[in-house]
Amino acid sequence: MSDVIKMPKLGFDMAEGTLVHWLKKEGEPVERGEIVAEIETDKATVEVESGYAGTICRLLVDEGTTLPVGKPIAIILKPGEEVCELPVDELEESAREAAKKGVPQEEIKVVPAEKQAQQQAEDDELLRASPLAKRMARDFGLDLREVAGSGPRGRVVKKDVRAAIERRKDEEEGGEEVDAPRKQKKPAASAVKMPLPDWGGGEPPADKEVPLTKLRGAIGRRMAESKQQVPHFYVAHEYDVEKLLSVRKELNALLPAEQKLSVNDFVVKATALALRQFPNLNASLDEDKVIQHGQVNIGVAVAVEGGLLTVVSRDTDRKPLRLISSELKTMVERTRDGKVRPDDIEGSTFSISNLGMFEVSEFSAIINPPEAAILAVGTARQQPVVKDGELAVGTRMKMVISVDHRISDGVEAAQFMQALADYIEEPLRLVV
Repeated sequence: MSDVIKMPKLGFDMAEGTLVHWLKKEGEPVERGEIVAEIETDKATVEVESGYAGTICRLLVDEGTTLPVGKPIAIILKPGEEVCELPVDELEESAREAAKKGVPQEEIKVVPAEKQAQQQAEDDELLRASPLAKRMARDFGLDLREVAGSGPRGRVVKKDVRAAIERRKDEEEGGEEVDAPRKQKKPAASAVKMPLPDWGGGEPPADKEVPLTKLRGAIGRRMAESKQQVPHFYVAHEYDVEKLLSVRKELNALLPAEQKLSVNDFVVKATALALRQFPNLNASLDEDKVIQHGQVNIGVAVAVEGGLLTVVSRDTDRKPLRLISSELKTMVERTRDGKVRPDDIEGSTFSISNLGMFEVSEFSAIINPPEAAILAVGTARQQPVVKDGELAVGTRMKMVISVDHRISDGVEAAQFMQALADYIEEPLRLVV
C-alpha cells in the first residue's frame, strides 16, 4: 500500500499551512528523511521531510495551495509497487468529504499522472531558490536567473544572493562593500555627520501602510491571548557572572572559532539543570490538570525577519555544554536562512529570551502558551558592588522570570532563581 505525506502540524495552534515549493517531482526517488517540500506557516517557512523511502508517484496539491493540517500532500510508491493510490483510510475520508460536496466517489481515486512529462518540463522552468533568497533578490531588484546556486541540485540560497549583490555593488560603486548591519562598525563620534532638521516647510513623507505578515499576525494573536488569559507574575534576580565570564574565556581559548561558547549557552544549560529541581516550572496547563514534562526542552527566542521564532534544545539538562551550543548554532542558522525544520521549533517546555547583546539591563517577557514560565535575560555589565564591606567593581547580570500564577507562585519562582544562581555563579558545575 502506498505511503502518504501529510501537511505536518508545527505547534499546538497550527491549523493550516501553505505549500510554497516542491523540491521533488513525480517519478523521482526519495529517501527517508529527504526534504521534499517547503511549507509556510504562521511561524516560518519550513522544510518538510519524507518519512518514507520509495518513488514520488503523485503530488496532490499545487504550489501556493493552503490546506489544513493532516491533509495528504503527496503519495509515495513503495519499492515493488505499481498502483499509485491513496490508502483505504484516506480514500474513505476523501469519500466522506466528497459526499458532502456532491462529488461522485469514483472521481476521487488517485491514479498516475498522465501528463508527467509535460509537468516535468514545466517544473524544470521553475526557479530553484530558498524563500529567503527570493525575498532578498526581490528587495534588491536582482534577477535570480543570473545567480549560480550553491545549494542542493543548484538551488540558490542566501549566500549566493548576498555574493551577487556584493558583486553588483562593486561594479556600480567602485568596489564599496555591501555589508549586513550586524557586521558594520560603529563610526567614531567625531566622524558622525548630524544633518540639520528640515524646517523649510516642505511636505513630510506620506503615511505608509505595512501589512502584517503571517508571522507578525501569529505573534500578535499568541501574545494577546497569553496576556489576557494567563495571570503573569514576575520575579527578578541579579547574578554575579565574573566567574562565568572567566570560565567562558578560558574555554573559548581552547576552541576553534566556530565552536566558541556564548554567555547564552551557559544560561541555557544552567536553566535546564535548575528546572530539574522545580518540575512545576517545566510544565504546561491542560484544562484542569498540570502536565509536568519528563523532558527539559529549552526554547530559545531567535530574531528573524519580521518577528521572532523559538528554536528548541531537547533534553538540555542531559547534554554537554558544547553540544547544546553546536545544536543551537545550527538551528539558528537554519532559521535565519529560511530552512527551519519542524523539530527545530516545536516541543519546548520552557523558554528563554535574551536581549543582553543589545545592552538591555532587564525586561519582562510574555509567557509562550501553554508553557508555565519564560526567563528574560539582560546584559552582563560592570558596576559598583560591595565585597567584604568594601566598594569594588563587579560584573552583574539581571534575569526576570515570568510565571503563570495558575501553575506556580512567587515562593517557588524565587527558589528557582536562587537555584539558578548555584550554576550561574559556579559555572564549573556546567562543564563537569
